[in-house]
Amino acid sequence: MTIQEASERYKIPLEILREYESWGLCGSVKKVMGMWQYDDQDIERLSMIMTLHDIGFDSSEVEEYMRLFLKKEDTAEQRMQMLNRQRGITLDEIHLREKQLERMDYLRFKIENGRQSDEQKSR
Repeated sequence: MTIQEASERYKIPLEILREYESWGLCGSVKKVMGMWQYDDQDIERLSMIMTLHDIGFDSSEVEEYMRLFLKKEDTAEQRMQMLNRQRGITLDEIHLREKQLERMDYLRFKIENGRQSDEQKSR
C-alpha cells in the first residue's frame, strides 16, 4: 500500500506518515518505484502513533516512545513513565477546566438570581 493509499484508507494525515518514515522506524516499509509500501505491521505502528498524538504526545515524544517500543530489550517501565507523565498533565488540564466550569456556573447563577430578583421587583 502506498503512502497516499494508507493515508486515505486509514485516515492518517500525510504529515504523520512522512514523520514516521523520517524516523527510520519502518522496518518493513520498502521503496518500490519511488513510492513507500506499507504492510500490516506498519499500519499497526501507525495506529499506535495516532493514539500517542491523540493523547497529547508531541512529535518528539512519539518518536521516543516508538523507539523504545521497537527496541529488543524491555522498555516497558520507561514507556509507562512517559504515559504516567502525560496522564498527570491531562489530569491537571481536567482540573483546570473543572475550576473554570465552577466559575462559569457561579456567574450563570448570579445572572439567574438577578433575573429572578428583577422579576419579583417588577410585580
